[in-house]
Amino acid sequence: MEEKKTVFVNECNFMGVKPIMMDLPYPAIKVREKNMAYANLLSADYCGAVSELTAIAQYINNENRMNGENCSLAKTILGIAMAEMIHLQKLGELICLLGGNVDYTVRLQNGRQKFWTPEYLDIPSNIGKMIRADIEAEKDAIGQYKRHIKMIGDDYVNAVLERIIKDEEYHIMILQSL
Repeated sequence: MEEKKTVFVNECNFMGVKPIMMDLPYPAIKVREKNMAYANLLSADYCGAVSELTAIAQYINNENRMNGENCSLAKTILGIAMAEMIHLQKLGELICLLGGNVDYTVRLQNGRQKFWTPEYLDIPSNIGKMIRADIEAEKDAIGQYKRHIKMIGDDYVNAVLERIIKDEEYHIMILQSL
């Protein structure tokens, strides 16, 4: 007698998922002048513990773990991750224009460097805790962006950060509704 094996198929189709973000244009990506101090600040937003790279990794991990149970929720999380990818790209452009590098290294004020690590991720065990962790991460990002806006004296850079904040606030609203 032939033994039957169970085959598991994820029937969640992610085609057509779009970034979940405010329907507002982004300001032009430009800077007043090269400024390594500003580039270094943005490196934390790019790939620090509270950063777009960390958010992307956390959202994708959450989406992978929940898509078998809840396709519509997984699609929402993927859409938010896609918006975070756009933020990462915009920050990378700003860092380069400011004279910095996008090499997954945060440049600290004391001259030290810290590489991005998956240790930054919060990987809870269930969907409710995942969403709560995502909300907290969005709030932390908004706080960090606001602190950086106060430290950066370039209105072009700050306009981009303020636009990113609008998406992060929108993400909180979406996550809270879930």
